[in-house]
Amino acid sequence: MVESINSHLIGTQSALERLHTPALIIDSTKMNANSELMREHCQNQGINLRPHTKTHKSVAIAKKQMQDGAIGICTAKLGEAEVMVEGGIPSVLITSPVAKLIDIERVVRLTAKAEELIVVVDNIENVRALEETFSAAQQTLDVLVDLDPGMHRTGVYPGQQALEIAQYLVNSSYLQFLGVQMYAGNLMHVRSYEERHARSLEKMQELRDFCELLAKHRIECSIRTGGGTGTFNIDPQLGILTDLQAGSYLFMDRQYCAVESLPFEPSLFVASTVISANTPGIATVDAGLKSFATDDEVPLLHAGLEFDVDYVFMGDEHGGLVFDGGNETIPLGTVVQLLTPHCDPTFNLYDCAHLIEEGTLIQIVPIDARGRSY
Repeated sequence: MVESINSHLIGTQSALERLHTPALIIDSTKMNANSELMREHCQNQGINLRPHTKTHKSVAIAKKQMQDGAIGICTAKLGEAEVMVEGGIPSVLITSPVAKLIDIERVVRLTAKAEELIVVVDNIENVRALEETFSAAQQTLDVLVDLDPGMHRTGVYPGQQALEIAQYLVNSSYLQFLGVQMYAGNLMHVRSYEERHARSLEKMQELRDFCELLAKHRIECSIRTGGGTGTFNIDPQLGILTDLQAGSYLFMDRQYCAVESLPFEPSLFVASTVISANTPGIATVDAGLKSFATDDEVPLLHAGLEFDVDYVFMGDEHGGLVFDGGNETIPLGTVVQLLTPHCDPTFNLYDCAHLIEEGTLIQIVPIDARGRSY
């Protein structure tokens, strides 16, 4: 259990009203239901789940995902991977290239500790640097070729250059080629299911074509990983992916709740308390810009009031609940639950998350890799 100002409330019913706020809270019942939906989906589709923990950055939640059938986890950064390995997660895939020499040396040290560590590459110079460092250390490293789905963020176009990287890896004594990664993050929040379906399957076909190119050159591709929450029910349809990297499905947020045909319920909220209400039609809460990711729209009221309000940012520490000032009032001390605009960077603002089950605080889990963006 992580030490928290709210630790004394564990086991307490109606804990929400007594929490020190702002507090990141998870509806445990809904999170578990989302986890079961994803487990059943992967089982029915015959695909492995390798969830992305950049969402929650929590060892405890990653272990729950492993218990619920995941074969391993993903991290976006090396620092997150270090935290997960130290926390006892057996299989970790780092989904962004590790290019700097000082960081490659960290990968060497981490590989010695991990049961399984996999990295991705998209550049032959990076491959050579990895090979030289691992050769000097007399260690081997598992590697995937990262394919660019058209985002031009990371990855190499799935053609001749990617083939040459794979061939180099196959011939390396210290780098083990396991397969490929393709993640079209730009498609996750396409609202229309029809459009998302067409564009996602187009990318999966590109992946299939490249795997057929590898096969023509007698290169085995045992891992084909990618996909996410927004395309979880689309990408497996061509039967090319072996692993699904969805992460936000456990929690959801305003962005994902606006996407058509996703069956998952929001389970992640920020609890916030009304601290001032002197102006008709507006009440001030203690959760402002420092309590939410601000790259998208504003938070939405989820629970705590019997009437609708609009949330507005009112500065670093404060937010406003704006409503019809006629007959409605909001008493001081009222605790509301606010749906986060974007779950991943919101997690990174908190030291811990509070798991609530039917109003009872059952557990407080640390956000172990908070701030580990290096």
